[in-house]
Amino acid sequence: MNNKSRQAINEVLTRGVEQILPDKTGLAALMQKRKIRLYNGIDPTGPNLHLGHSVVLRKLRDFQELGHEAILLVGSFTAQIGDPTDKEATRKPLTPMQVETNMATYEEQASKILDFSKVKLVYNADWLANLSIEKTIELASHVTAQQIIERDMFQKRLKEDKPLHLHEFFYPLVQGYDSVHLNVDLEIGATDQLFNMLVGRKLQKIYNQKEKFVMTLPLLLGLDGQKMRKSLGNTVNLTDPPGEMYSKLMSLQDALIGQYFELCTDLPEADVKELTREAKKKPMDVKKRLAHEITKMYHGKDEADKAAKEFEQTIQRGEQPKNPPTVLLEHLTSTPISGATVSQIAMGTALVSSASDARRIIEQGGFELDGKRITDPMKKVKLQGGETVKIGKRGYRRIKASKK
Repeated sequence: MNNKSRQAINEVLTRGVEQILPDKTGLAALMQKRKIRLYNGIDPTGPNLHLGHSVVLRKLRDFQELGHEAILLVGSFTAQIGDPTDKEATRKPLTPMQVETNMATYEEQASKILDFSKVKLVYNADWLANLSIEKTIELASHVTAQQIIERDMFQKRLKEDKPLHLHEFFYPLVQGYDSVHLNVDLEIGATDQLFNMLVGRKLQKIYNQKEKFVMTLPLLLGLDGQKMRKSLGNTVNLTDPPGEMYSKLMSLQDALIGQYFELCTDLPEADVKELTREAKKKPMDVKKRLAHEITKMYHGKDEADKAAKEFEQTIQRGEQPKNPPTVLLEHLTSTPISGATVSQIAMGTALVSSASDARRIIEQGGFELDGKRITDPMKKVKLQGGETVKIGKRGYRRIKASKK
């Protein structure tokens, strides 16, 4: 193996990497020796993949480009249990129908990053749904109750006398069994998945007598500096329209600019360090570079240029765009005579990420219809077509009458 190949391996194992267990040296040696098999798992708890997901998907792509066997696992079974990680209350299990709905476009969304002609896509319901009770009990025998219950979020719930259900104990076991079934050399995931991944490492040793490496990547914080959650409206979805993606990124906290450059772009590390330093002096200018870079990655340079121009026009100068994107009246309400609620209108524009996000923005004065501010999410409005909707600082939509 030449120095260039070693350098490429070192970069993959270093950039944006929090930890490699049991050690980076051993994984690098294995990668120099042969192609490895690795995977990342995503539970379909919602219909949209966001930049937080992209951090791990991009790392999976890096291994793919080095010629290793990359697997994207959709947790079609584990999502029905609910990952207890970082949860202060029991997560409500999803139904098979909800899971199917959520993961319907995952491959399409992930293909913005991964080359699916080279990545294997699997669903863990294909093997976990058929796991016998005998096998499940056998799996449970390899982890003690003390190991599970010592987890921070479980200890917190116990102290607060909140319910701790037994089915939550099985989540790390069945996720760990994914490693056994796939017989992988490496699992990659965010830092909050370390415990689950280490259970898989232990099971891999027991069942396949094989070393499994674990790589953790930093959790990308949301635009507001909190953990990224769609309910907080602080996510940037991979499917966001270019104008919305750009303007969302312009609302990013200044302190996070460097992290987003490192984890969400392909810029060389030297450039990232320089831009991070520059952000302390000129945060707005550097944030524009970041927003353009990320929008370009997912929508192309022309769309990124348009989004930048639209942002300058509508947000910085406060002007209304001459030709804002349109949304059909029928997408906002099925009964235009009786009207649609302000919340329904906001949701129909696709400028909000969820119903709770819409309600929050409206109540905070971020909704305007033809220049008139409305702060009651449940207020009904009769629409005819031709109205202009403004949602926060994210952009405009013009309502177009249905062609009937």
